[in-house]
Amino acid sequence: MPCAKLLGFLALGLATTVSFTPANAQDRYRERPPVVVSPDLTAPWLMQLGAAPSQAAPRYRTAAPQPQYYQPQAQPRRSQQARQYLFPPAPSRAARPARPQQGAQQVAMRRPNLPVIQGKIEPQFLPQTVSYETQYPAGTIVIDTNNRFLYLVQAGGQAMRYGVGVGKPGFEWAGEHKVTRKAEWPTWIPPQEMITREAAKGHYLPARMDGGPENPLGARAMYLGSTLYRIHGTNAPWTIGSAVSSGCIRMRNEDVTDLYERVNVGTRVIVI
Repeated sequence: MPCAKLLGFLALGLATTVSFTPANAQDRYRERPPVVVSPDLTAPWLMQLGAAPSQAAPRYRTAAPQPQYYQPQAQPRRSQQARQYLFPPAPSRAARPARPQQGAQQVAMRRPNLPVIQGKIEPQFLPQTVSYETQYPAGTIVIDTNNRFLYLVQAGGQAMRYGVGVGKPGFEWAGEHKVTRKAEWPTWIPPQEMITREAAKGHYLPARMDGGPENPLGARAMYLGSTLYRIHGTNAPWTIGSAVSSGCIRMRNEDVTDLYERVNVGTRVIVI
């Protein structure tokens, strides 16, 4: 009996599904809402779907944008003085400095008591044999501090002339001495006065420096009497022809070596 009731309910449900499903599908697609398309395709979408004009959104007509063009503003005219200030005239050909002709010799002006350009030496300070009339006999050394020359007097009114560096302002001196000692690659022992003087300037000197290329006394030295002055070489040959030393007579290493071979201890030295 229960099985018969269950079969009856299943049969009733299947009949209901078969009878109502086609009707609902047909009703869904048979009654379509009316579609009203407005002849004005630019009308609002509410009017195209059949809405009353009062319910549609109001229509606005806007004017087409007009192209805009850049119109420069008129600039005030500058005065003649302002134009000359903003746009100065080019210098005339006559006002331009004349270029030196090719091959023309240019004379360089050298400041007194200042070293020449590093690495260069003026030709007149190179060693050469010159005419030299003097009362001193051959073998005498004469040092002309004003013109920065050292003369080794020779016979026949001639002399070997070398360029030298001399004492800077405040350290000039003149007198007569003799070569009392000769040294090759001498050791430099700065006097205490020099150490103190340079320390006040912020330059600290060593108490002793062995001979060598870095030594300020250079390759050779000839000591003058009992003074602190010497005729010596230098590791700064560009200072030849200038007044930069503390009283000593400087020479190029090549020149002081040549002079060293020509003179002996006891040679007379005249400083003027």
